[in-house]
Amino acid sequence: MYLWLFQHLPGPLWLRVLFSAVILAGVLLLLVDVVFPWLADFTHLTDATVG
Repeated sequence: MYLWLFQHLPGPLWLRVLFSAVILAGVLLLLVDVVFPWLADFTHLTDATVG
C-alpha cells in the first residue's frame, strides 16, 4: 500500500519523499494518540506541550 501511495503522489522525487515523510509522521502521531494512548506518557506530545 505504501508503494502504491508513493507512486501516486504528485511532483518530482524529492517532493514525493517529503510528502511521504509528512504522511508517515502524521500516521505515527495518530497511532500514538488514538490506538496506543499509553505510549503518550513516553513522548512529549501531550496536551500541555502541543496546544
